[in-house]
Amino acid sequence: MENVAKTDRRILRTKQAITKSFLELFSEKDFEQITINEIAERANVNRGTIYLHYNDKYDLLDKCIEDQINELISLCTKRENPSVSQGMVQDPKPIFDYFHDNFPFFSAMFSNQRVFLFREQLLNFISVNLMVKMKKPDNQPDIDLELKAQFMASAFIGIVEWWIRHQMPHSTQFMADQVRNLFKNNQVYPANN
Repeated sequence: MENVAKTDRRILRTKQAITKSFLELFSEKDFEQITINEIAERANVNRGTIYLHYNDKYDLLDKCIEDQINELISLCTKRENPSVSQGMVQDPKPIFDYFHDNFPFFSAMFSNQRVFLFREQLLNFISVNLMVKMKKPDNQPDIDLELKAQFMASAFIGIVEWWIRHQMPHSTQFMADQVRNLFKNNQVYPANN
């Protein structure tokens, strides 16, 4: 049993080294110019080790994106208190903390123009999450919920992208307060359920 745990940790460390190396390269050069050899060399593993875990660099990119989106989903679903569940707008600080803590990944994703998939998946995750929070059971909204969620998600992603591209010039608390006030002042706050 102890041997399995050691193996699992070793595999986890190897995958983390591969991901870290890939993201470093990704922030330095265009995705199409990155090779498996470069990733392997920087991660201090051989090519075969990378192919044990990933089909190719496209699979590695997809897994990186999927892992980050899943972490965001997990972060948002852990906040089960209904009054806090609208957190992306009313209390966005934990989300800004997450972006801050994972800056190398998000910086690489937002700095490389070829990664539209990441932006699209992030936008979809946020808009779906917002739509769920905004549903009013008893009356029709003034603005179509899907349009409102798309508007809010696009605005949120735009602000996060600006913040990350400018090397996070403000604290996570400042950004959270600003986003909350922007949404509140523009009357795009989700309805309280």
